Amino acid sequence: MSFFPPLLRLKLFAVIFSLSSVVAAQDYPVKPIRLLVPAAPGGGADFLARIVGQKLGESIGQSVVIDNRSGASGTIAADLTAKSAADGYTVLMGQSTSIVIAPQLYQKLNYDTLRDLNPVTLVAEIPNVLVVHPSVPANSVKDLIALTKSKPDLINFASSGNGAPSHLAGEMFKGATGVSMTHVAYKGAGPAVNALIAGEIQVMFAPIVAVLPHVKSGRLRALAVTSAARTAAAPELPTLAESGLPGYEISSWFGLFVPTGTPAAVVDKLYRETSRILKSPDVMERFAKEGAEPVGSNPADFRKYVQGEFSKYTKVIKDNGIKAD
Repeated sequence: MSFFPPLLRLKLFAVIFSLSSVVAAQDYPVKPIRLLVPAAPGGGADFLARIVGQKLGESIGQSVVIDNRSGASGTIAADLTAKSAADGYTVLMGQSTSIVIAPQLYQKLNYDTLRDLNPVTLVAEIPNVLVVHPSVPANSVKDLIALTKSKPDLINFASSGNGAPSHLAGEMFKGATGVSMTHVAYKGAGPAVNALIAGEIQVMFAPIVAVLPHVKSGRLRALAVTSAARTAAAPELPTLAESGLPGYEISSWFGLFVPTGTPAAVVDKLYRETSRILKSPDVMERFAKEGAEPVGSNPADFRKYVQGEFSKYTKVIKDNGIKAD
């Protein structure tokens, strides 16, 4: 091609590369896909990954192998994905903790979320629920705000650890309302919920699946959900925004990512197949049991979402001087 002008040569190379990507996507996949999960078997990320992985394997005619790589707030799995070949055969079930929170709490990570990971689709969101111990004289968010302002520093809120979504949700609540609450970090959602039930702690922004049974039994009282819209798992609960805090929204979320450089046609195929799976009635029913709301956004929208989440958590973490345990 040396006889073509430089600009024309660049355009021809671009066309050839684009065509080769399309051809690769038409053949893709020709071998099993590894789906990395940043959590141990049995957790929320693992549950969603196994449902999506099974259905995706059936759809594309290749097995999807679940590879659990837990630890370090999910950054081990994210780092492995970022360093893998950009061919569509390594996919990450990323979660908000490892994608947008941990990179701001740990200074020496070997990957950059926005540079090294290509968003495919937002799989699901799981809201937290603002719950209180029954002894707390508050039946609404408005009541809780008034109570907390009347008794500054006497109300404690629990979280599953420093920098966890349940912690950041509480800090966002404090910032939005001007109330003063003391944060108490536990080693996981289970111990935190148990402390709340025992009355050791008064308030928690807890994962919906962890507290809904206790709300139904009367051991805890739910005031609102933290998502932008009401959840199908508890449609009677208002959102924080509906309860007088416009713009308040924070959820744990899970989405598929591939290494940056993965052919666009391959990314699009993964998105289309996964989006279709998330709309199937049986998948929606299984997600609902975990309090998960299926989404299935396209790659461009998911990228904007991740960028927005990154900015939101940057502010919360910096404003409150939050550091990793």
